[in-house]
Amino acid sequence: MSTYDLEEQEQIAALKAWWKEYGNLVIAVVVGVALAVSGVLGWRSYQASQAGQASTIYSELRKAAGTRDVKKVRDLAGAILEQFPGSAYAPLAAFVSAKAHFESGDLKTARAQLEWVIEQARDPEYQSIARLRLANILIDDKDYGAALKVLEAKPEPSFEARFAETRGDIYAEQGKRSDARAAYKTALEKTRLRDAATRELLQLKLDMLGEGQ
Repeated sequence: MSTYDLEEQEQIAALKAWWKEYGNLVIAVVVGVALAVSGVLGWRSYQASQAGQASTIYSELRKAAGTRDVKKVRDLAGAILEQFPGSAYAPLAAFVSAKAHFESGDLKTARAQLEWVIEQARDPEYQSIARLRLANILIDDKDYGAALKVLEAKPEPSFEARFAETRGDIYAEQGKRSDARAAYKTALEKTRLRDAATRELLQLKLDMLGEGQ
């Protein structure tokens, strides 16, 4: 029994010595892990809170757009872009605001909203949509050079046909029939066979251009 007691005492002594040397390190690691877990949970809670606030403002924004209250649209969209620029609602708010301002004839603000999406949105598809809409605004404003520049960026694959078609529209407006035909043909090649309506429209645009220069 005394041997067992001696071995037990030796183990306790060894444990005390180990704890004396490494105890502070263990405590620091445990505290660090606890703080990290707490930080992650806190960050997730903060993100959820931010998303909830952005969602509420976005809902009001949609209502304002529905009643054509452009001033309120501008204010609410501005609040989302300033306070929650990293949220999923920010690019959506910019799109709603751009549409409302375009319809009210304020092309400058509409352009600014779409440029924000192009520069700040994380989703490449949102950026492609914004480029297409901005290019069409520039076409309406007869700023064809700027419209073509906007379309220079490589779009997401699903938007390649639309980019080519819009370039064709620009060239057609400029009277560059050869360039327009080439762009429309590219658009036609990249349009899926099942998109019959789009293919018919593209073919109509080609037929209207005729042959030759």
